[in-house]
Amino acid sequence: MGGMHGFGPVEPEPDEPPFHADWERRVFALTLAMGATGEWNLDASRFARESQAPGAYLGETYYEVWLAGLERLLADRGLVAPEELAEGRSLAPPRPLARRLEAEAVAPTLRRGGPTVRATERPARFGVGDRVRAREMNPRTHTRLPRYVRGHAGEVVAVLGCHVFPDVHAHGGGEDPQWLYTVRFGARELWGEAADPAAAVSVDAFEPYLEPA
Repeated sequence: MGGMHGFGPVEPEPDEPPFHADWERRVFALTLAMGATGEWNLDASRFARESQAPGAYLGETYYEVWLAGLERLLADRGLVAPEELAEGRSLAPPRPLARRLEAEAVAPTLRRGGPTVRATERPARFGVGDRVRAREMNPRTHTRLPRYVRGHAGEVVAVLGCHVFPDVHAHGGGEDPQWLYTVRFGARELWGEAADPAAAVSVDAFEPYLEPA
């Protein structure tokens, strides 16, 4: 939670399995399978998970968040009715889908992934070593800029190329490719003098998130 008070320390689980229960495995599979239909993109899927009411989001486990996001996407697009979610079964013929992820295509599809790098003739605004500040922004729409770095200064340590811009892509505005940077923020810059002076956090941040420090 970005160092917010009250959430306790991160406690890694030794030899943690990918899934702690069979239903988590199924939620993961359903989310990937429905994403492959083309009804929505990855950024829209993230926004559906992350835009829940704070009380619900913070009270759910990781895959409960995934399930809630999937249910929202299905309902918004008329693929599942509220009564069907309540009863856990189909009550009407399904709406046809443009694509299906067949079983034999799962492994090659996962290996292929979904590269987001795009070509551009626009030069990068920042370079390695530049001091930048994350903008103060609180959009109602999707963003990948963590709240805890907003308003803070850091150093560009890598230029990662031009990528699909999630903030626009999540809402049907096209890919709008933007330059992406890794920015290193010192712990004391983020959390004050009590923080470990040797610690830092690196964040991948899109160019519209940044301004010269």
